[in-house]
Amino acid sequence: MQYPTFFDEVETIILKDNLSDFLGTFEEGLIEFTYTEIVKSAGHSCPTIAGAYIMTLKGLKTLYGSEIPQRGGIKVEFSEDSNDGVAGVIANTISNITGATETSGFKGIGGSFVRHSLMKFEAPISSSVRFIRTDTGAYVDVYYHPDFIPGDPLIQELMPKVLYNGASVDEKKQFGTLWQNRVKDIVTHIDDVITVSN
Repeated sequence: MQYPTFFDEVETIILKDNLSDFLGTFEEGLIEFTYTEIVKSAGHSCPTIAGAYIMTLKGLKTLYGSEIPQRGGIKVEFSEDSNDGVAGVIANTISNITGATETSGFKGIGGSFVRHSLMKFEAPISSSVRFIRTDTGAYVDVYYHPDFIPGDPLIQELMPKVLYNGASVDEKKQFGTLWQNRVKDIVTHIDDVITVSN
């Protein structure tokens, strides 16, 4: 499997999952997510998937400080409806990392390890996403500004040609390279595209 090398250079996200520890899945319940794994789950790499990943990365760092984030102990809120724009795509990515779901998640064991009802849409917030600790109630608002890093103008020129099979082999390759170059710029300039407040 070949993919852009910058995928492996993106900082990983480490969480502790008590359900995983309980069931003997990962030692001490420690789980490490890479950007490559999230891309595999999504099936593609784009500014939306990258944004969801780095919003989670930076949001959880701010929310937990020196502590390890607790998977299954994080509520996630969005201002949009799940069907609006790319809200659902972002939610799916964040759900993969945090375990939070709206209604479809794990129902728990003996009242513990519940994962459903940890995600809410149409919340009264102005940020791109809000992360909330279930143990303390502390929260952070994360704002994502991908437009701060525009793509190469050729992307818009090549996209319809590639989409409607009018591109040459070289143009198709060039389009993919330019597309991923923008994603690389986004994930390597996190502080330019992500702001966090609490």
